[in-house]
Amino acid sequence: MENMLMYPVGSTQACRWGANLLAQAGIAMVDHPSPEVTHLLLDVPSFSPDGKLRGGGDLEPLLRMLPGTITIVGGNLSHPAVKDYNVLDLLQDGEYVAKNAAITADCALRVAAPRLKSTFEETPALIIGWGRIGKCLGKLLKSMGAEVTIAARKEPDRAILEALGYRTLDIPEIPQALGQFGVIYNTVPERMLTQDQLAPYPQCLKIDLASRPGLEGENVVIARGLPGLHTPESSGKLIAQTVLRLTGRE
Repeated sequence: MENMLMYPVGSTQACRWGANLLAQAGIAMVDHPSPEVTHLLLDVPSFSPDGKLRGGGDLEPLLRMLPGTITIVGGNLSHPAVKDYNVLDLLQDGEYVAKNAAITADCALRVAAPRLKSTFEETPALIIGWGRIGKCLGKLLKSMGAEVTIAARKEPDRAILEALGYRTLDIPEIPQALGQFGVIYNTVPERMLTQDQLAPYPQCLKIDLASRPGLEGENVVIARGLPGLHTPESSGKLIAQTVLRLTGRE
């Protein structure tokens, strides 16, 4: 097993927590570029939509100060600057993504709670999408007594959901049903509801959790990157645990 020397450059609290926990686990850290660095730790995800690092700046000048043999650790590492490097993309790891979805669902309740005028139990909820986040969020809302409806494209998914005690909608049925809900969570990264479709329901809390906009309108709460914002310690712990697991150092 190779010795690791990690240079953490992520800007988020989650990345800093992760680096601290990795150091406690015995991973050597440096606070400057050097020829001995073996791993570069970026934020997860690592880049903004404009291709810059999440904390600002370009990655290329930093890489020029580091050996070409380093492993870059981060998320969504499809950036052209890293194509010739070894990468450890946490967002391509199924276990990381599943656990991060559970943290995201917890954070989604925190986003909604101060904005609601009633309890979750008294607030009918619509979740658009039945992926990882939708599954975790549905479970949490049901545990709080909420009446939960899931909008899913596939008929077999809707059949299973109904067997599990959820109400269901097919995607084309959503616009006609919007008046039933006190909160809408979108998890699908494509346009699902337009501003004109949502405008007649100003009393409904609309939260978009998807990586790309799915709900349109001025009153939509855009809620991305929630684990790092609301639970940086839990997010950092997950980063550290995943790095240790994927490098055989658990």
